[in-house]
Amino acid sequence: MPFTILSTFCFIGGAAFGYFVVFPPAFRFLVGYSNEFLTSMPAVSEYFSLALRLLIAFGVIFEMPVLMVFLAKMGIVNVPFLNRNRKYAILINFIIAAILTPTPDVVNQLMMGVPLMVLYEISVVAVWIFGKKTFADFLEQGEEQDGSELPEKKE
Repeated sequence: MPFTILSTFCFIGGAAFGYFVVFPPAFRFLVGYSNEFLTSMPAVSEYFSLALRLLIAFGVIFEMPVLMVFLAKMGIVNVPFLNRNRKYAILINFIIAAILTPTPDVVNQLMMGVPLMVLYEISVVAVWIFGKKTFADFLEQGEEQDGSELPEKKE
């Protein structure tokens, strides 16, 4: 239940960030080719297509902290792993930003890449706070409470 509520708020927050912060410059870029000989008249479908792609893209990328905590709970990532691979995460963040932004300008790519980097750092802190106890630990705790024996851990 907490994952569902938190991921809903993250998605709505990301969509709001995309609409209120990123959408105005992206739309200005889209209609920025107007001059005295050429008038830009985007169709409503193009406007909604741009808005919808930005809303979905930013909603999805703002799910990163929730995803990282979930992966930490599964035992796939931990704080040392995230700290050790930060340089690769920065590279991947900007590649994702270049792919997901609907306009080819650098400003909109930066407006997605920088929040991705901030969200990565928030993810590291969230994993440090919430990811200490994995799902396997919960299962072992449940088996201990049931009174059944736990298999010995081999290290």
